[in-house]
Amino acid sequence: MASPLVIVHVYPHLSSPLVGAFESVKQTIKTTRANPGLLGGLTLFMLECQSLWAQQEALKTPTSPALGDASTLFSQLSIASDATVVAPHLISDFERVHYWNGISMDPPELLYRSDLESNPFPVPPPGTTRWSELPVKTAEGVFGTPLNAVWHIVTPMMVALFKKRGIKYSALQTARFSTRDEDGKKTLGPIVIWIATHPNTTSAENARDASPDILHILKEHKVEAAVVEWYEGSVEKLSGPALMRVADETNPTHYVRRPFTAVLGMPIATKEREEADAQGTVSFFFHENKTKNGEPSARVLAVSNKHLLRQDATVDYQFMGSGAPRQFVRVCGFRRFQRSTDEIRALVTGNVAEAVRLAEEIARLEAKEKSEDEEQAEEDEEALRIKKGQLDKVNRDNRRLQAFFKEVNMQWNDIARRNIGFVDWAPSISIDVDDRHYTRDIGTVELDPQKFKDHFQGNVVQLGNKFTSHELNTMFWPNNTNPSGIKFPSNGLLRIQGVVKRELLATPDCYDDNGDPVYIVGKDGNTTDFTVGRYSGLEAYLCDKFGKESIEVAVYNYSKTSGNFSAKGDSGSLIFTGDGRMLAILHSGMPKGLSSHVTYGTPAWWAVEQLQGHYPNADFNPTTF
Repeated sequence: MASPLVIVHVYPHLSSPLVGAFESVKQTIKTTRANPGLLGGLTLFMLECQSLWAQQEALKTPTSPALGDASTLFSQLSIASDATVVAPHLISDFERVHYWNGISMDPPELLYRSDLESNPFPVPPPGTTRWSELPVKTAEGVFGTPLNAVWHIVTPMMVALFKKRGIKYSALQTARFSTRDEDGKKTLGPIVIWIATHPNTTSAENARDASPDILHILKEHKVEAAVVEWYEGSVEKLSGPALMRVADETNPTHYVRRPFTAVLGMPIATKEREEADAQGTVSFFFHENKTKNGEPSARVLAVSNKHLLRQDATVDYQFMGSGAPRQFVRVCGFRRFQRSTDEIRALVTGNVAEAVRLAEEIARLEAKEKSEDEEQAEEDEEALRIKKGQLDKVNRDNRRLQAFFKEVNMQWNDIARRNIGFVDWAPSISIDVDDRHYTRDIGTVELDPQKFKDHFQGNVVQLGNKFTSHELNTMFWPNNTNPSGIKFPSNGLLRIQGVVKRELLATPDCYDDNGDPVYIVGKDGNTTDFTVGRYSGLEAYLCDKFGKESIEVAVYNYSKTSGNFSAKGDSGSLIFTGDGRMLAILHSGMPKGLSSHVTYGTPAWWAVEQLQGHYPNADFNPTTF
């Protein structure tokens, strides 16, 4: 994203205060300057994460300082080494990285530009206390210029020039880049012929040598004062990436990648309900195997709530096949995606703080005189060794998190690229399907094989990082009363197989410390992630304000300190037992303010019966796509 902040070489005599910066950011900069060898990998992105976190915390304290622009701080720490032009580059590393600052979260790097000499990029001079903010650019269109009338004429000539010179271009486009001053006044730059070349095919020298010919073509067609700017990049189809694999817990992205993995609890939203920002969760997956007519079917479908998948819950919906409009389903709605990026930033922020602490500790231990006490001396040496190892891991983790943040924003930011399938069947919501009066609030989604096939594992729940395996075993089977002997898997992946039959819904298999029977269940949802609750044991009878009555499975919060079992946005979540059986499909709750003390769902055994009526050959225990 941004080049490393080699702070020790930047403004060594900096004495002016970091106006507008929060203390945590100031401390990070101070410690990095004092210990460049330990914190040389700190980047602008990491400082921005820390600044954004500090801003959010400051909202609780009105007298806190305003958020200091991370790019301003960065410019105060201008990199002398990055301002130097080094062969084979024709521009400095600083300009290469920051020239298009602002046009995206991770802008391309400049290869060459034709006005390099006439329009120098503002690089903060080394050895001075002068501030210099990085220009923040916005890419805009080109309208009402002489180029507009002749673009269709000059482009074939430019393409022919590329071919003649052996330049492998990937995109030839135009833009104008705007900036704003401190007062918000906008300045629109010149016409830019914006050229992308396939990575590692064109040198800066190649671009430099071709630029005059391009400008000559433009001048011949009365287009003056244009600029040619080059970068590397390949055009990709915007069908969206495949879902991610589940990572081991040692991977720093283990928790924050969960929304983009093919496991249960996947957060989803539909295109139809995008404006309402309706979001929910995948319940489980199944193979169709054969159609109702007995023909082989390779389709894999997901189950969720009708009220999530379709705007009109009162009518039946069935996808009518080829040629019919598709009701697309996406992984992560707007809010959930923003939350995902916030979670990555939060991890980076925590790691930056820990890196600063460890660097200070290492500096203290290295400066400490060796103790004459042999035991104390050995302890200091061991502490120094351990903390250096810890700092190395934190720095490596942050580099991986930064790369992951870049991947998420590049591959998943466009909601259209997050399509994972389309609604196949969604019958009307009903409490009168039969005399049991359970709520039928289900629908199915035909999944896109390209998104799932590489990393699909079937009905697996990722249990997150709130609890250790030991803690989960203790919560689900307290007092060691687990006659089955089943324990949660050490890798945190619980496979779901089978359903709790109706006759077993009121038959718990364990007891608490007081000898009272308990039935502990879990769920993984879009909003509250993995939570633990207590199944009520008896069916709940509900009646809405219109007098409509239904019967539901009820689940209560595990404890006062455990948090809500569910919240808005968790609709569709599968409620399951500790041994991996489906208990219910969550569809509603009873909130009070920001809390909810009870959650309601449809018994899984009954929901599966309804699905089997429509997909008679379905396999609800898939392990491959």
